[in-house]
Amino acid sequence: MAFSIRLTDDERMLAESYAKIHSYSLSEAFKRALFEKIEDEYDISVAESAYKEYVDSGYKSTPVQDFWRELDEEA
Repeated sequence: MAFSIRLTDDERMLAESYAKIHSYSLSEAFKRALFEKIEDEYDISVAESAYKEYVDSGYKSTPVQDFWRELDEEA
C-alpha cells in the first residue's frame, strides 16, 4: 500500500533533516514516526484501561506471587 503526503517546503525540509540525522530514507522516517505514535497511543490506552479496572476494583491489587502464577499458567 502506498501513501502520498503533501508537505510545505518547511515541513519537507524538517522531515528531510530528521531523516538525515537518523540515517533513514524520508519514507522510512515517516513510517517509523507513524508506528511510534501508534504504539504510544496503544500503550496509553492499555494503561488507562488497567488503571480503570484497578479503580473499579476498589483499589485492590493482585499479590505479585499470584500474578507470576497466572503468567506461568498462560504460558
